[in-house]
Order: sequence, then C-alpha cells, then structure tokens
Amino acid sequence: MAVLLETTLGDLVIDLFTKERPNSSLNFLKLCKMKYYNLCQFHSIEQNYVAQTGDPSGTGRGGESIFTFVYGDQARFFEKEDLPKMKHTRIGIVSFVNNGSNMLGSQFFITLGDGLDYLDDKHTIFGQVTEGLDTLEKLNQELCDNEHKPYKDIRIAHTIVLHDPFEDLPKLRFPSRSPSPTLELLVTVSSYQNIIYCFFLLFFKLLF
Repeated sequence: MAVLLETTLGDLVIDLFTKERPNSSLNFLKLCKMKYYNLCQFHSIEQNYVAQTGDPSGTGRGGESIFTFVYGDQARFFEKEDLPKMKHTRIGIVSFVNNGSNMLGSQFFITLGDGLDYLDDKHTIFGQVTEGLDTLEKLNQELCDNEHKPYKDIRIAHTIVLHDPFEDLPKLRFPSRSPSPTLELLVTVSSYQNIIYCFFLLFFKLLF
C-alpha cells in the first residue's frame, strides 16, 4: 500500500492508511496509476507548515477525484473521511485538501512541520512519507512569493504504484506509458534543469 513520487527535488515514498481511509487511499492510488499527478506543480509551499500539489492546472482551484472518470462531473468530489480520528503530529503527514464543503478531490498536501493540530478534523489524513525526508527538507527551504508560490518550478515528475490492494473501478483506462509534456506545460517551466529532469525520468519510465 505504497506509492513512489519522483519529484524534481527528489523521491518520496508514501505509505497509505488503506484500512482507516479506504476511499481516500483508493482515490490516490488510482489517480497515481492513471498518471494524473505526473508533472503537477507544488503550487503552494509554506515553511514549517505544508507543501500542496495535485492540481493539474497549477492554480490551486482545479483537480477532480478518480470517481469523476467513472460517474461523471457530479462525482468530481467525494466526502471526507473523519473516522478514526487522526492527527497532523509530525513532518510527512499526507492529507487531502478540504475544498471548503467537506469534500475532497485530487489536491493533497504534505506537512513540513510538527504539531500542526489546527489542521486536524479539517482535512483528511490518508498517508505518511516513510522515505524521502531529505526531499521534504528541500521543499521546506524553497523561496516563495507572498502567495506561497515557489519561485522555482517544482513538479511531480512520475508516480509509481508499489502496491495496490484495490480492484480497478469500471470504466477506468490506464495509460500504457507516462504522458508526454505538452508545449503549453513546457513554456511555463521556469527552470531548464527541471525540463531535462522531467524528460529524463519520462524517457526511462515509459514501461510503467
């Protein structure tokens, strides 16, 4: 029940709480399997707080759940899971973002500090980073503007599902390889190094 996120700052392994958060875990695993998160930006980073991603538009206002691809636009979001109670006690906790109506889509954040109890009961914890704490430290050190958008373009380059205990939902279609970056995406990337890194990872992950 784990996923490897290869980012332009380094790798992260996320273990999922599949028994405690079945719907959230299924949502995350299937989105990863669809390569939905490939090339998503970390569009908001607050030092010692959270790093947020999972929105293909990079605006913080987009994204949808895996259930959209099965049931249509009316299933863009799904209800957040509250029980059993879980707390944002340490660095590396992974939670889906509450859209303001106690509903979840694709956006998630990773905690960059300890004891963030004011996030408890607002957002749905569904996993924790078990490898890649050095990558989280790099995220935490990034310079950002007044709206918490990092000046450096930081992206999820590739996702690999290490273990998936859930059956695939009907109507879902999974790509035979990672999608190639679009021209629109490439011209928004501010770092030449990031472009090379993304192409390098995509080239060697075509079989996944």
